[in-house]
Amino acid sequence: MPLTRSRLGLLVLAVLFTFLLYLLLPAAQHEQRSAGTRPDEGPRDWRVASAIARTGMAAGEPPVFYREVSARPQGSGTAGPGRPDVLFLHGQAFTSKTWEALGTLALLAGEGYRAVAIDLPGYGDSPPAETVAMAQGRVAFLDHVLQELGMQRPVLISPSMSGRFALPFLLAQGDRLAGFVPIAPVGTKDYTEEQYQRVQTPTLILYGDRDTRLGSQALQSLRHLPGHRVAVVPDAGHACYLDKPEDFHRALLGFLRQLK
Repeated sequence: MPLTRSRLGLLVLAVLFTFLLYLLLPAAQHEQRSAGTRPDEGPRDWRVASAIARTGMAAGEPPVFYREVSARPQGSGTAGPGRPDVLFLHGQAFTSKTWEALGTLALLAGEGYRAVAIDLPGYGDSPPAETVAMAQGRVAFLDHVLQELGMQRPVLISPSMSGRFALPFLLAQGDRLAGFVPIAPVGTKDYTEEQYQRVQTPTLILYGDRDTRLGSQALQSLRHLPGHRVAVVPDAGHACYLDKPEDFHRALLGFLRQLK
């Protein structure tokens, strides 16, 4: 009888252990899937050379915090003077750190591009500046950034809130940009169809297909830019670069490679 009870006890323990594994396995698999798409790890399918993050404060008034990632090109990437610099702005809830954490700066550096992200005034490590209250001041601000960072004709990446800076600069000094990538920017309704039609800067209009408000609204205005193409990121919301980083990076690199 005692032997039977022992065996019965072992059997019960085995059943309980199997049941616990059944319950916990899906959660463990879910955590692995989530970890594989975390923004701070970057997209796993992109090969990135050993990257070195460099940060600094661009002098002048206002001072501007920036971060830049340098890496040895690999794969199809070959460093050379023909590749434009790429300047990243950011949205309301983000900073320059977003582009480093996502792996974007390292990815572009690995393809031979100089990639720099800045903190806009009052965000991250950049102090506030009263001079950017008006559109003219925001144009002067980006002019100051390009001069201090030694960028001749960069490609400007502008998501969401940063449209308040990028759009007036595009319309006033678009000839100073090799390309423009608006990602559902704000402020597109502030300008007329005629103003957009005067811009000759090659443009990639990027937005997520689930961003039915700002993404679609921005497209209605930006489609008047003569040299534009559109890339819609599937199953992505307003911050499409966070939702689908691989699709975002693929579209961005495709655009950069076509620039003269």
